[in-house]
Order: sequence, then structure tokens, then C-alpha cells
Amino acid sequence: MNAPHLSPSASHLATTRPQARSLPREHAQRASIRVLVIPGLRNSGEAHWQTWLQRQYAGAVRVNQHNWHEADLSAWADRIDQVVAHASRHTQWIAVAHSFGSLALAQHLAWRAQREQQSASVADAAGVGPRHSRIVAALMVAPADPVKFSLTEALPQHNLGLPLSVIGSENDPWMPLERAREWAHRWGGGFINLGAVGHINTESGFGPWPLSRQKVDHLIRQQVLRQPSRCSCEDQTS
Repeated sequence: MNAPHLSPSASHLATTRPQARSLPREHAQRASIRVLVIPGLRNSGEAHWQTWLQRQYAGAVRVNQHNWHEADLSAWADRIDQVVAHASRHTQWIAVAHSFGSLALAQHLAWRAQREQQSASVADAAGVGPRHSRIVAALMVAPADPVKFSLTEALPQHNLGLPLSVIGSENDPWMPLERAREWAHRWGGGFINLGAVGHINTESGFGPWPLSRQKVDHLIRQQVLRQPSRCSCEDQTS
């Protein structure tokens, strides 16, 4: 679905740290907000917009799957969970998923919600439960069609409970536009029709893509405004 390339080791949490310049001043000295890149099948190559976007943010991390060629929803969602759990408990993630990675992200978020409900009863005497690293907002681009993978019933059918934007295409071979819109609304997200632009990957001409950065910056600003008192600066850009 994405252009194949020599992928990094599946056990390595790839972090790109470019020469950084600061985000707008309001982003300095605030919560530990980082960007989590979740590619689709066959990973995102060097020319892909996700690779470009990852380089825009110091501290950005890519979720590297154990098998880039097998569309195993549970294994992919579990890998997201492993990467998130590996970070500091104060870290908050802005997830940027493409294609099958979007389905894995939806599954991860549904699992997380279930765990949080189950653990609510173990809050301490002050009524404050444990704080964990977690995904707090997401951008899904050209999500894959669950029908193609017989996953319609396996995926969450409800609001995912976080700020979410979904970007689709009128001629995406991996997802009909109206079905992409339907899933976006089902998951509680806004939807953007980008026009007849294919699968929004390298093959359809999406290398450096300023709109993706604009959307991520907007999601970061939303989180900063929600919690101005406990932010640190891990979202500096290149």
C-alpha cells in the first residue's frame, strides 16, 4: 500500500532528531507532547510524506512493525501499545497514521479505553488513578478499507474519545470516499476530502506535505491549551 523500502529493525524504536528550530513561542516549556508516526503495510519509504513529517519534529517516533507485509490487526495494535508504553509516563502522543496503520490505531485506542474502564476501580484513596503515556489526538490519512481485510466487525464501532481528523481521497484504491467518511464519523472525527489524489502516498506524489504538518501543529496546540501548567518541550520542529 505504501512504497516498499529497506525498513529499520522491527525492534528498534526509530527516533529522528533533526537540527531543530523552535515551534511558535507558545509551545515552549510545556507538556511532553511527541509525534507518533504509524505507517501502513510495507512501511513508509524515504520519499513518503510520513518520513518527511517525522523529520519535522524532534523526539518523533515511528512504530516499527514486526512484519510489515502481514495485515495482522491485533499484532499491529499491540505494537503501538508497546511503543507508547516504552515512553515516560508523562508523555502525550499525537498519532499520525496512514492506511492500515489507521486501522491498527483505532484498535489500539479501543483496547486502551477498555483497560481504562477496568482500572477505574483501582484509583487511589485520593481518587486519582495512575498516569500513563498515552495517545491524546490523532490524524488518520487514507485509512485502509476494513472490508478488504475482513475486519469490519473486529474494529471499534464507536467514538474513539479523542480529537481526531481523517483525510480521504475521491479515488483511493484502498478505500471508497464515502466509506472513509462513514468511519471518520463513527470514530468521532472530522473528515477532509482531499479530492482525486489517490492513496495519498509516494506513488500519488505525496512527499513533503505541508498540510500534514499544519494538522499536527493544530493538534499540538489544542493539547497545549488544555494543559498549560504541565508541558515540557519535546515537540520542537526542524
